[in-house]
Amino acid sequence: MEDGTRIRYSEQGEAGGNGGPAGDFYIVLHVKEHPFFEREGHDLYCAIPVSFPQLALGTEIMVPTMYGEHKLKVPDGTQPGTRFRIRHKGVPVVNSSQKGDLYVEVRAQTPAKLNKRQRELLEELNSLTSIENKPQKNLFNKVKDIFG
Repeated sequence: MEDGTRIRYSEQGEAGGNGGPAGDFYIVLHVKEHPFFEREGHDLYCAIPVSFPQLALGTEIMVPTMYGEHKLKVPDGTQPGTRFRIRHKGVPVVNSSQKGDLYVEVRAQTPAKLNKRQRELLEELNSLTSIENKPQKNLFNKVKDIFG
């Protein structure tokens, strides 16, 4: 059920005046927020922290769902902010066997403190990696350039 859903029970309310029929009884549902799932319709969304090596090398992570844990394969070279879709792990559709989907966003988590060995390895990787640190056009600007 979605937040604000009203359920009506016909003629189950208070008795009508002067012997009239009973009124209707309404129940309004309020859904409590989940600690890490966000809901849009029947779909659920969550974000899971992963390390840079997990994104670069690929990994498998266990994702909590409403139906137990699900093993999600994160391919090598995945970029931070990538969103994966897990079919049929969202909210059930009322009076149906269908379910929404679960969308999982992987977020790169940078360590706050590095030990000496970690720092050495990252410095070595940095010396072997070249990335041009120049601004890039976002999607809106690319479309704007195409259509003038």
